[in-house]
Amino acid sequence: RGSTFLAWGKASASLWGPYKDIWQTVGNAIWRRQPEAVHLVDLILKKHKPDFISLFKNPAKNVQQHEKVQKASTEGVAIQGQQGTRLLPEQLIREAFILSDLFDIGELAAVELLLAGEHQQPHFPGLTRGLVAVLLYWDGKRCIANSLKALIQSRRGKTWTLELSPELVSMTTRFTDELMEQGLTHKILTLLSQIDVNNEFEKLQRERGLGSEKHRKEVSDLIKECRQSLAESLFSWTCQSPLSKDDTLLLIGHLERVTVEASGSLDSVNLALVMALLYCFDISFIEQGAEDREDIIQQLPLLTEKQYISSIHSRLQDSQPWKLPGLQATIRLAWALALRGISQLSDVPALAEFTEADEAMAELAIADNIFLFLTESVVGSENFYQEEFYIRRIHNLITDFLALMPMKVKQLRNRADEDARMIHMSLHMGNDLPISLRRDLEHLMLLIAELYKKNPFNLELALEYWCPSEPLQSSTIMGSYLGVAHQRPPQRQVVLSKFVRQMGDLLPPTIYIPYLKMLQGLASGPQCAHYCFSLLKVNGSSHAENIQGAGGSPVSWEHFFHSLMLYHEHLRKDLPSADSVQYRHLPLRGITQKEQDGLIAFLQLTTTIISWSENARLALCEHPQWTPVVVILGLLQCSIPPILKAELLKTLTAFGKSPEIAASLWQSLEYTQILQTIRIPSQRQAIGIEVELNEIESRCEEYPLTRAFCQLISTLVESSFPSNLGAGLRPPGFDPYLQFLRDSVFLRFRTRAYRRAAEKWEVAEVVLEVFYKLLRDYEPQLEDFVDQFVELRGEEIIAYKPPGFSLMYHLLNESPMLELSLSLLEEGVKQLDTYASFPGKKHLEKAVQHCLALLNLTLQKENLFMDLLRESQLALIVTPLEQLLQGINPRTKKADNVVNIARYLYHGNSNPELAFESAKILCCISCNSNIQIKLVGDFTHDQNISQKLMAGFVECLDSEDAEEFINPEEELEPDKKLAQIRHETRIHILNLLITSLERNPPNLALYLLGFELKKSVSTTNLQDPGVLGCPRTCLHAILNILEKGTEGRTGPVAVRESPQLAELCYQVIYQLCACSDTSGPTMRYLRTSQDFLFSQLQHLPFSNREYEISMLNQMSWLMKTASIELRVTSLNRQRSHTQRLLHLLLDDMPVKPYSDGEGGIEDENRSVSGFLHFDTATKVRRKILSILDSIDFSQEIPEPLQLDFFDRAQIEQVIANCEHKNLRGQTVCNVKLLHRVLVAEVNALQGMAAIGQRPLLMEEISTILQYVVGRNKLLQCLHAKRHALESWRQLVEIILTACPQDLIQAEDRQLIIRDLLQDIHDKILDDDAAQELMPVVAGAVFTLTAHLSQSVRTEQKQPQPPPLPATGTGESQYVLMLDSSFNSTSSLESMIVGFASIGDSSLHIILKKLLDFILKTGGGFQRVRTHLYGSLLYYLQIAQRPDEPDTLEAAKKTMWERLTAPEDAFSKLQRENIAIIESYGAALMEVVCRDACDGHEIGRMLALALLDRIVSVDKQQQWLLYLSNSGYLKVLVDSLVEDDLTLQTLLTPQPPLLKALYTYESKMAFLTRVAKIQQGALELLKSGVIVRLAQCQVYDMRPEIDHQGLFGMRDPPVFIPAPVDRYRQILLPALQLCQVILTSSMAQHLQAAGQVLQFLISHSDTIQAILRCQDVSAGSLQELALLTGIISKAALPGVLSELDVDVTEGSLMELQGHIGRFQRQCLGLLSRFGGSDRLRQFKFQDGVEGDRVNKKDEIELAMQQICANVMEYCQSLMLQSSPTFQHAVCLFTPSLSETINRDGPRQDTQAPVVPYWRLPGLGIIVYLLKQSANDFFTYYDSHRQNVNKLQNVEQLPPDEIKELCQSVMPAGVDKISTSQKYILARRRLVKLINNRAILLSLCSYIIETCLFIFWRHLEYYLLRCTPTDCQDSLLASTASFKNRRLQETNLDFRSGLTRVSQHDIEQLQIEAINAFGESLQKKLLDIEGLYSKVRSRYCFIQALVRRIRGLLRQPRG
Repeated sequence: RGSTFLAWGKASASLWGPYKDIWQTVGNAIWRRQPEAVHLVDLILKKHKPDFISLFKNPAKNVQQHEKVQKASTEGVAIQGQQGTRLLPEQLIREAFILSDLFDIGELAAVELLLAGEHQQPHFPGLTRGLVAVLLYWDGKRCIANSLKALIQSRRGKTWTLELSPELVSMTTRFTDELMEQGLTHKILTLLSQIDVNNEFEKLQRERGLGSEKHRKEVSDLIKECRQSLAESLFSWTCQSPLSKDDTLLLIGHLERVTVEASGSLDSVNLALVMALLYCFDISFIEQGAEDREDIIQQLPLLTEKQYISSIHSRLQDSQPWKLPGLQATIRLAWALALRGISQLSDVPALAEFTEADEAMAELAIADNIFLFLTESVVGSENFYQEEFYIRRIHNLITDFLALMPMKVKQLRNRADEDARMIHMSLHMGNDLPISLRRDLEHLMLLIAELYKKNPFNLELALEYWCPSEPLQSSTIMGSYLGVAHQRPPQRQVVLSKFVRQMGDLLPPTIYIPYLKMLQGLASGPQCAHYCFSLLKVNGSSHAENIQGAGGSPVSWEHFFHSLMLYHEHLRKDLPSADSVQYRHLPLRGITQKEQDGLIAFLQLTTTIISWSENARLALCEHPQWTPVVVILGLLQCSIPPILKAELLKTLTAFGKSPEIAASLWQSLEYTQILQTIRIPSQRQAIGIEVELNEIESRCEEYPLTRAFCQLISTLVESSFPSNLGAGLRPPGFDPYLQFLRDSVFLRFRTRAYRRAAEKWEVAEVVLEVFYKLLRDYEPQLEDFVDQFVELRGEEIIAYKPPGFSLMYHLLNESPMLELSLSLLEEGVKQLDTYASFPGKKHLEKAVQHCLALLNLTLQKENLFMDLLRESQLALIVTPLEQLLQGINPRTKKADNVVNIARYLYHGNSNPELAFESAKILCCISCNSNIQIKLVGDFTHDQNISQKLMAGFVECLDSEDAEEFINPEEELEPDKKLAQIRHETRIHILNLLITSLERNPPNLALYLLGFELKKSVSTTNLQDPGVLGCPRTCLHAILNILEKGTEGRTGPVAVRESPQLAELCYQVIYQLCACSDTSGPTMRYLRTSQDFLFSQLQHLPFSNREYEISMLNQMSWLMKTASIELRVTSLNRQRSHTQRLLHLLLDDMPVKPYSDGEGGIEDENRSVSGFLHFDTATKVRRKILSILDSIDFSQEIPEPLQLDFFDRAQIEQVIANCEHKNLRGQTVCNVKLLHRVLVAEVNALQGMAAIGQRPLLMEEISTILQYVVGRNKLLQCLHAKRHALESWRQLVEIILTACPQDLIQAEDRQLIIRDLLQDIHDKILDDDAAQELMPVVAGAVFTLTAHLSQSVRTEQKQPQPPPLPATGTGESQYVLMLDSSFNSTSSLESMIVGFASIGDSSLHIILKKLLDFILKTGGGFQRVRTHLYGSLLYYLQIAQRPDEPDTLEAAKKTMWERLTAPEDAFSKLQRENIAIIESYGAALMEVVCRDACDGHEIGRMLALALLDRIVSVDKQQQWLLYLSNSGYLKVLVDSLVEDDLTLQTLLTPQPPLLKALYTYESKMAFLTRVAKIQQGALELLKSGVIVRLAQCQVYDMRPEIDHQGLFGMRDPPVFIPAPVDRYRQILLPALQLCQVILTSSMAQHLQAAGQVLQFLISHSDTIQAILRCQDVSAGSLQELALLTGIISKAALPGVLSELDVDVTEGSLMELQGHIGRFQRQCLGLLSRFGGSDRLRQFKFQDGVEGDRVNKKDEIELAMQQICANVMEYCQSLMLQSSPTFQHAVCLFTPSLSETINRDGPRQDTQAPVVPYWRLPGLGIIVYLLKQSANDFFTYYDSHRQNVNKLQNVEQLPPDEIKELCQSVMPAGVDKISTSQKYILARRRLVKLINNRAILLSLCSYIIETCLFIFWRHLEYYLLRCTPTDCQDSLLASTASFKNRRLQETNLDFRSGLTRVSQHDIEQLQIEAINAFGESLQKKLLDIEGLYSKVRSRYCFIQALVRRIRGLLRQPRG
């Protein structure tokens, strides 16, 4: 129990700290076998040798010290181990003087003790520093005594060896020899006389140095342990090597004065000293022939020094009596035997004068009743059986006496025979018994009986008394001391077995019972029992001397069972009739007391034999003549004393251990009605055990019969459980027995009177044990909840329910049973709190344990029970037990039941089992949130109890026991068992914390971990224990567990020694950090007070292959916690913390090793090595990679089952039925349940054959169970690996995403990602890798590739300064490191390694591994591939050129320069990538194409995106070919029809899911990509994609625009777009696809245009609606822009002839009508978007919310695009309709008034149009021309400015930067770093520049087209047009009609053009001259100079301007 004193600082008291260190070090070296501790032991022993020599001596008081301490309150005092002086408070000084007087120690030592006490106080809640100091004082003493004992035990010697290293043994032997020379024996004996618990207590009592009962108990335990260890040191010494003559005499002198305890036995200290002396005289080791026998003999003064022998001999012959004559006799006998032993050795010098005296010495000993003394005082001592070598020594003493002094033994027997005759005579004569009787032989036999009765170490020493008469099969049974199978047993064994046999011959009656008891003792043990059984069998056989009557020897089975039968015959006749009232009085001819004793002795012998030996059990039971079970049951019905009945029941209990016997025993029990289960109406008098209990036993106040009956039931219930007990006579079932046990025994046990106080608890224990077993084996079944009817004597009656059901029912109600159980728990904890021993304490503890276990079982089974009850029809009401426990306790009137249960944790050290059960119950209850809140209230209600409970939890967690994973089949040594229980308790407490933390606050975990419960949790301020009155909480205990060992090299101790515990501890810490309430306080505390994460992470990865699952989980929780820490410190900008952890995880340079205490030597070596190799810095593996290494991706799979008896398929089914989810949510098989099911199956088999097969069946069951355990382990292991990988991935992701980017250099970042990617791929691509891990790995690969791509691209974007002015002139700043402009400079050649800092080859390796991984997934694992496609897309992005600003300067290079420029890095990488991808051939194509066509939506989208990417860079067009040849392209196109239906559902106001929309968009994007390639466009036309689009109906479902806000909702949903927007998302891709096909299908242009036209016509309503453009918004303008683009290419005159429809006149007219309408509407658009003010204003007012800036850009672009498209259309129409100049088609009237009219009011365009359609005037064109010219300059300036800004981003003012960023990232700009802001600003500027560049090109195009159209119209009007007033209109119309062929009648120009008058034309010329003035011309030429010349060599504008000028100058006429 040294665990209580945990941490001691440097400033620990000189009387405690150093001793604690000694004990720790010695313990590590000797008991924990730590090799590194040996060196430390040497150091510490040298340093502290004086402490061992002056054992327990305290520093003396001292006047100077006294004065110093006196003044310490003002002047201060120097404390050892602390710098400077320290002022002490007055109070402490006073306490120090008291302490100094109390223990007689120096004043400074007292001060130190008190300060240490103050420091340790948190470990001892409720004690003051003074009381803690008292504990520390004695703890120091205890440590030194224990260290001494351990050192002596490790010596080299004659009795044992601890198997330690030779150097350690030599060191300790040498050291202890020196101590012995300094008089160790004397010191120990003096101390033992001086230190006395009572005296010490009196002293402490006087000075108020004793606190609570617990403190008293702890102090007394410490003092006792000091004395015990000192005595045992001496004992260990004498076991290993003899004491010198003087020391031996000292010891004898000490023992002369020893007395016994009140109970008559020696106390443990004196027992150890007696044993020490006995070992001094021990020479038994000589016979055992040890290898170093000669050396040991030389050391033994008993064999070599005559002087020694004579001194001892004379001292022992001295007639002076000792205080204990028996003790004197014991020593004398031991001496006599030693002398006899010496005399038999050949090689010992002549010592004849002494050896002759051995007889006399033995005689003296026997005269002093030695055997009686040994029995009562030595073997009877409570410590005797706790030490193996005590037992061996007394065994040797007795066997030596029997073997070496046969004459003495014979003498004893003769004397016994003589006495027996005298007694017989005197009884015969009726005289008094003679006085001179001696009972030595009797005592000897009783001693043997007592000694071997218990066998705690499984030594079976009694085997020496059995000489095998028949050869046994197994060699181990050969009775030899050494376990070696001898041919002939050794002489000694022969003598001993002869003694056993001869003593039984002609046995005098006086020795009959002692002889039986001796046999009983010698029969203890499996082999001994067998021999004893044989002996009794042989004795009774007919060939034995037939001396004592017909029954053979009286000690034989024959005789015994014969007598029993006679008794039965005899007593049965006397059975009183049922009516007789005198039944209760014994009949006259009963059994005499002597006979009764003899019977009891023989019954006990029988019980012992059959308990140990199953063969004996079956042989006796099946013996045809003896029929013991029948006879015993018969006798039980007779009228005999309860005590005898109890023994008979105990014998039955032993028989009942075999299931075969138990089954029939039940039936016999029922038949004989030992417990009356059938009431016969005629019978007035009740019979059976119930009467005995109520009338006889209660009156006697002794209950042996009841206890025996309960034991019998307990055994039978376990062996075999009868389902239909009593069928045919009563309702079948166990109920009557249960009722009796519950109502008569249990419920009334407290109210009965007990003569022996302990018996009360024995009754409780034994009856509760039955309940426990019944409930343990009960599984609620559906049939229990249905009344089963059975027929009995013609009536239907209800059968009894199973006993487990009945118990559950009683425990789930406020029944007397539950109440009594809870009250028992309360009484138990009250008793334990007194820390006093009382009679029956062990039994009370057992009873309490069963009570707790019952509650536990109920909690485990209640859910199933209540579920079944709900489903059934039974009218029973039950309440969950956790609610019943909340009930009010009738005695205290408080709800304190759970508190009482929890208080058992406070006794975890003394009663680990109770603490374990208690923790288990709390863990069960804690799952319920409501109960948690109540519990917190109950626990914290009373300050005192709250403190105790906290202390209890902490104490249980603090207990230090390594976790042992044990085979449940093996029996454990008690210590190991306790260690295991303590460990389990800690596990339950941690599970309790984990489940509680998942509940809402306040919960138990927060209370136990020290968080605020009154205020909000997050305000807690966690402190170290003792700081600001903070108690020591479970959090401190947990950190303590994890902290141990982190300073050293090996890492946390718990991880190796108790892996499961450590795993849960890490989980609790993680949960605290992850939960938002507790995260802040916890992480602050861990960071500041503990430096927890750093010290833990530096030991990763943990290596513990045996417990791989736990190890992985430990690492997982730790990594998850680290992720949180990195995230939090990054957010809070605690850079140093983040950086420190990142270095630890990522550095590949070795970090400074741990700062060990013993690191001095290595430091020197390091500096030397550093000096020698100063530049070869070895790289180490990055920690993040070595953690990955420690996760083994391969997984062994258990061998499939090979079964002989069971059916494999059925077993698989049973296993599946036994599966359940465990705490971690894994599905595992419940092994216990499976075992029960299988065993039940085997037990159900009947018949002899089944019994014969049973062992084989059981063996097969164990095979199945092992298989299932393996399977469970496999599942858990995979789960743990996934968990670890997930956590690793999370950590990696946090490092890459959440930590500040600048903490890792860009280059390092790429290298790290490369290493991670390559390693993780290598691991998963290994053939053995488990497929279950693929998803996690794929996720990690995705993240890593994304970051790699981002990192490489960021690196390329870093602006490089232009290297040489020559090449850098006018170059964009966005130069790539490997751009063509650099390649000319040789100085940079060396720099260029490849693409990015990690080089091309690394990138290729990554690509190959990615592709391998994709192929490895095969057909399944679609989700995995989804991740991998994402990764591949990111990877391919690397080779994509980044958005470069169009600075309009690239065009300055000549064509030739561009063609001959060397390949840049992007193209190179792209080319290599595609080569690698092609190398994978069709296999890869197949996988990707299949995924693109069917499967999961996201998978399809990503596969399509990937195809898109590959097709776009695949110059060879391999993929395109594959797609079209294998039909995948056709499948994609055809699937548009299916999409049509799903898309239609998406336009309802509340759409189901948008998935379909996204896959459709991906599909269209891919098709558009294919269409961009000429070949692709042809393939698409072949597969009829536009025809498919024309068939889709979704395009006709254009929703109305909802001006009232989104379908009347006040807050439109965030994520789901409005129906209009959804419609646009559907329509725009289709329009884009049409546009792209029109553009890229050069060869089939007309075919394509025809199909598109069909598409337009089939959806003409929609198209018209769009062209009407009712509502102007960014979206509608985009629609218009695309649509006008398509119409301008498709709705042309030439296309109609290409349509492959059968053209009839009517349909032709209709088509022309459509086309005409399109044309009219397009021209109409000009007047709207040619730029009216209304629309100009609209541009600014529209998008007030949202990203206004981007919207404005979009709208501007769309409008220009619309104008450009309409102008293009006009141009196409003009060119196509009039191939020659003579027949111009005029689209505009010759009026320029529109330009002037613009500013004035103008009719609304949306008003109904005038009946005939009016052509727009040329004014629009002129207006557009001017407008565009102005726009051009605006855009041009803006473009230049932005280019300048981009080149000097760093110089821009912060506000501007912020504004630029906000348009990219609307929220959270302030949180990002400046460097990131620059990146965003650059991105925005590039976008702006490119936007302006497009606008410029559009403006330039519009200007050129306007000029062209203006020129053509002017030319027509001014040169060729004949005005109407000059010519007959009819002619004109006919002429114009002739000019046009029918098909080309696109527009009905006649109505417009017929009215051109001469005046109009003149007006036109005048206005045109004004409009097309000098300024406009200059502008236009400037534009050409600025822009068009750069783009091409032709001066188009200039030519047109010149021509127009010419036309206008030309005089009309």
